Amino acid sequence: MTSDIDKASHETDLAANIAMVRERLKKACLEAARPLEEITLTAVSKTQPREKIEQAINLGLKTFGENKVQEAMGKWSALKQQHENIELRLIGPLQTNKAKQALGLFDVIETLDREKLANALAKAIAKGAPSIPLLVQVNTGEEPQKSGIAPRETVDFVKLCQQQFGLDVVGLMCIPPANEPPAPHFALLAKLARQLDLNEISMGMSGDYDIAAQLGATHVRIGTAIFGPRARALPEKWEPVFG
Repeated sequence: MTSDIDKASHETDLAANIAMVRERLKKACLEAARPLEEITLTAVSKTQPREKIEQAINLGLKTFGENKVQEAMGKWSALKQQHENIELRLIGPLQTNKAKQALGLFDVIETLDREKLANALAKAIAKGAPSIPLLVQVNTGEEPQKSGIAPRETVDFVKLCQQQFGLDVVGLMCIPPANEPPAPHFALLAKLARQLDLNEISMGMSGDYDIAAQLGATHVRIGTAIFGPRARALPEKWEPVFG
C-alpha cells in the first residue's frame, strides 16, 4: 500500500510541477501582453490513478482531459459526484457508437473531426443526451495518420455542424506534427478561430504550451509536466485497484 510518506512526497512533487507550469504560463503571457486568466490549464489525466487525480483536485486544478470514454467513466463517474466545479474534457478520438456515453459524461468534447460523428452526436442529443460545447479538431499538418479536419475545409465543416446539425461548436483544437515547429500550426489555428468567431482555442501540450499561450491559446493540455511520466495505457474495462 502507499505509505503516508510516499503520499506526501507525491503531493509535494505534484504541487511543485503545477507551480512550475503556472509560472511558465505567467511568463509567456507577460511576454505576449495577455492576461493569465485568459488561459485554462487542462490537466491530462489519462492513465493516471484516481488517487493522483484527487491530489491534483485538492491542489486547485479544476479542468481535466481524458482520451478514452471507457477509462474516463471508470474514474470520473464517482469523482465528479464528489467534487463540484470539475470540468471534464474529451481530448482523444471519439467513436460514433460512444457518442451518447460521451455526451453524458464529459462537459466538453474537443475532438469533433468528421461529419459521421457530427451526425451521431446530433442524433444522440435529439434523443435526450445533453447538448454540450464542442471543439472541432483541425489537422493543421494534414497528416494522414492523424484525426482532424484539413485547414482548408474547417470553415465549411464548422458551419455544417452549427447550421445543419445544430451542434454547439465553440472552438478549435489541434495537435501539431511532432517533427515540426509548433508555432506556425498554432498561428494557423488561432487565425481560423478568429475567422469563425469562435472563443475557444485548445492547443499546446507539455513541450510547447508557452508558445501556444503566446499565440492565442485559451486552453493548454498538460500531462507529463504535471503528473510526470505516463503509466502504460489502461485497458478499456479498467477498474481502479488500490493497495
